[in-house]
Amino acid sequence: MPKVSSVIVPYASYLRVYEPLAAFAEPERSHWARYARRRDLPSYQDELRRSLADLLPTPPVAVPVHESGDAFVLEADGVLCVCPWRTRLRGWQALGELGDELPGPVLDAVLPEVVRRQTAQDYERWLERNPDARPWIRTATWQVPLNWFVLVSDAERRFDKGSGEIPPMLRYRTPMVQARRRVARALRTLRDAVDEGPLIDGLVDVGRWLEEFHPRSVVELDYGGLVHALPAGALEDDHSAADVAEGIEALRHGDGVAAGEAYGRLVERWRAVRDLRSAN
Repeated sequence: MPKVSSVIVPYASYLRVYEPLAAFAEPERSHWARYARRRDLPSYQDELRRSLADLLPTPPVAVPVHESGDAFVLEADGVLCVCPWRTRLRGWQALGELGDELPGPVLDAVLPEVVRRQTAQDYERWLERNPDARPWIRTATWQVPLNWFVLVSDAERRFDKGSGEIPPMLRYRTPMVQARRRVARALRTLRDAVDEGPLIDGLVDVGRWLEEFHPRSVVELDYGGLVHALPAGALEDDHSAADVAEGIEALRHGDGVAAGEAYGRLVERWRAVRDLRSAN
């Protein structure tokens, strides 16, 4: 495998679902039980480096030939939970969205058309055999979608400044039942207060996705590489989940002014990231 720089590059955030082992059928359940006992469990940086390595050959490997056997692991209330990477599936899905992110000439330079066409055909054939497949991880570049913040609360926020070679960390973790409850409640409020729009559409989509998983799962919102796009002070003071919750609560009580103020704080906080994206 080509050697890849240890620098963390993509400014991406992640929404992950960790399912208990009971959610998996055999033989996958036994595989994850053995896997979780490993001493060298990989981090999200390891996943990123492996993905970058596939883009170095000529022609680049747009999607891995074989599905990843790796996962993120955590223990919640004494229950072992895993979040499979499913790198191949996520690669196919990301490739389908790439045309909306990059101009044609740039896209052709990154991934030649013949590679994209062949990869799309492979995905179509795979989907015919696996129509119910879904990823355990969602990724967003240059942002944390507002609808993701609805799933968590400020009390679940965990921030670490990092030190030396250890980067800062900002994430939220919440029980699946809480995440689903917050989605349902927010949708009722938004539909009563505003017209249909991107926030409602996004909430409906993420709510349907969450319904695919075991009720004892854990949902994690991780700022990932975005910690490098926000100034240190801004990152430490980032309480976007609290602002989203405050805005929805204001709408619930018919207070459009307070809702607008909460939204204004979100816009101002994420302005630096949008400006950095434009500069790139």
